[in-house]
Order: sequence, then C-alpha cells, then structure tokens
Amino acid sequence: MEEFGGGETWRVFRIMSEFVEGFETLKDLGPAITIFGSARTKKSDAAYKTTVKVAEMFARRGFAVISGGGSGIMEAANKGAQMGKGVSVGLNIQLPEEQKPNRFQDKSIMFRHFFARKVMFVKYASGYVIMPGGFGTLDEFFESLTLIQTGKIRRFPVVLMGRKYWEGLLRWMGQTLVEEGTISAPDMNLFYVTDSPEDAVEYILKFHREAIRPTGERRKRDPMLSLKSLNE
Repeated sequence: MEEFGGGETWRVFRIMSEFVEGFETLKDLGPAITIFGSARTKKSDAAYKTTVKVAEMFARRGFAVISGGGSGIMEAANKGAQMGKGVSVGLNIQLPEEQKPNRFQDKSIMFRHFFARKVMFVKYASGYVIMPGGFGTLDEFFESLTLIQTGKIRRFPVVLMGRKYWEGLLRWMGQTLVEEGTISAPDMNLFYVTDSPEDAVEYILKFHREAIRPTGERRKRDPMLSLKSLNE
C-alpha cells in the first residue's frame, strides 16, 4: 500500500483499500465464527487445545472460522478450521512485535489499521467465541457488547470460554457496573460463559435456530446454510 505515497489525503485511500480488499475477499464467505484469544498461548496449554477442538467442531458444522491470523489462540483457531475441512480465515495486522501470520490460513488479509480489521471481524461473524486473552481480546469482547447494546449491529451470540479465567472480571462487572448503574442487569445476558466446546457450538446453533424460525420450504433446509451477514 506504500504506492499511495504520504500525506493525510493519501492516507484515506490506503484506509479505503483495506476495506475494499476485506469486502472483496470475504463477500462469499458464508456463515462464520470469529475466535479471539491471546497470541501468547502455548501449544501445550489447555486453552490452545480447546480452541483447536471448538474451531474444528464449527468447521464440521459448515462454518468458516475467522481469527486474527497470528500465533497462540489465533493459530489454534485456524488449525482447527482446517482440521474440520472448513474455510480458515486470518485477518492479520502489522505490528512491531508478536504478530506473525500462522500457516493455517486459506484466506489471508494483511491490515495496517486496527479499525478496518475490526469491522471485518464483526461484519462477517455469525458469532464470537472468546478465549482467554489480553488487552486485544478484552477490547473485542467489550466492543461487541457495546455494538449490540447500542443497536449498531443486530444481536449475535458472544461466548466466553473458560469460567475460571473470566470469573473475576464478570464478578466485578456484576458487583460494580450493575450496582453503580453504569450498565443494566439484562446487559449481563448479552454473552454466555462455558467451559465446553460442545456447549459453545450448541449455544450458537440454538441462538440462530430461534432467531431465524424458518417457515414453509425453509423448514426443510439447515437454517445455518441460509444465514447472511448479520451486519450488511
């Protein structure tokens, strides 16, 4: 993208090019699950193995799997997608440290700007699965809740994996945010917490079955095959 040169005006075209590349690459992706989590998770960690399993399960149910394209949980998500014979998507980001594209990507896009990349994560997702992670993972978690809460996107399922990891944060949210009135009690129902890959998959499938409620001829088809982007 350096061919655009410097200057603030040309920066606009560089940003536009990232949106265009993302939209063109993913436009025919179909139903997809975006999986977030730490780039620092080791292959020997339970969270890595769980991510491989949940991604494989979604892939075998006909979902593409989207990750941030890097190491750790992102690698596990892409690896699981390929193991499940699904489409494995990596939305990579240029960073000074940590981000090196993993080798398990069928579709790979490199972003320079976080905000363009974040749009792709949510636009093409039929659900989020959020594994243990750091600032970036928390950012995606809270942004998804903000977009749903404010009605900027239609509601879609957000699953937190790993009760022990998330329990302190969730306790604080309930005891502080709800008690102080900065969020409403029903906002705590905008996400679902589980330790089980099977439970995560079933929760997301059930969410869409109930949301779609197909009638007539559509009853004969798997409703997941009829899903369009939630955020067209």
